[in-house]
Amino acid sequence: MPITSPFGPRSTALEVIAGHDLTGQTALITGASSGLGVETARALLTAGAEVILAVRDTQKGETVAAELRAATGNPHVHTLELDLGSLASVRAAAEQVLARWPQIKILINNAGVMATPFSHTTDGFEMQFGTNHLGHFLLSRVLLPALRAAAPSRVVSVSSLGHRRSDMHFEDLNYKERPYDKWEAYGQSKTANILFAVAWTQQYGAEGITANALHPGGIATGLQKFLPLEEQRAMGWIDEQGNPNPLFKTVEQGAATSVWAAVGSELEGQGGLYLEDCNESLPFDPAKPYSGYMPYIRDPESAKRLWQASEQLVGLTK
Repeated sequence: MPITSPFGPRSTALEVIAGHDLTGQTALITGASSGLGVETARALLTAGAEVILAVRDTQKGETVAAELRAATGNPHVHTLELDLGSLASVRAAAEQVLARWPQIKILINNAGVMATPFSHTTDGFEMQFGTNHLGHFLLSRVLLPALRAAAPSRVVSVSSLGHRRSDMHFEDLNYKERPYDKWEAYGQSKTANILFAVAWTQQYGAEGITANALHPGGIATGLQKFLPLEEQRAMGWIDEQGNPNPLFKTVEQGAATSVWAAVGSELEGQGGLYLEDCNESLPFDPAKPYSGYMPYIRDPESAKRLWQASEQLVGLTK
């Protein structure tokens, strides 16, 4: 039976965190200077956690940190410079964390880009695959000692319904030969986010370090910055006046499943799952087009293959 919780699609992050005490625990959230990252941080801070905001723009991050300190009354908010599009930046950030925080209880791989023009990361990876997956893969691996020291600990991988746009194309992960399609590339990167959770739990679940992936829901955030308004209208995301689809969530609601993945008692010892609306997702049903997953995201062999390919690409092979 799929795992369920008392929460649903309209629950907020603050409702999910209510009753939890995270005093003495440290969490790191990527992409925490806007959107879902801020609301996820807010919820964890209200429960007493120490929270590291891993951001590209540290000035913006400091502004957010100050607002969160004032709003939650929790002074333990820190900013960390992190560019997921640069392996050198990821390694430097992770080493800073290990030097200062020997234990990380919760790692939320929240940052992401969507439907970008064809471009590459500093290290030559296709931008969406490189940023959304490979940067987080390396960060998680380098932070393993801190996650191990805090076990039982959790890794949360923010994916998307968009995974249904593409399985992995192992023969050409970085679009060196095949024509680039921004939505297919986004889908591949989001599938990778879920397979990462499957493979991570294969590797470290027995040590009490589990990973789950999730779809936060449709939310109007900065993620849409590369999409013209005409395209958003054509996809039904906004109406002619620019109002979001009524099925969309607020950012407070969108952060709820991330928070549930991080603290929900129903998920103790459980990993390799795909979650949505604060519950374990079900297989895709065409009658319910805005939910459900494709079977390829649960394939253990594909997860293992992606893990090995990722190790090679980021330079972690022995």
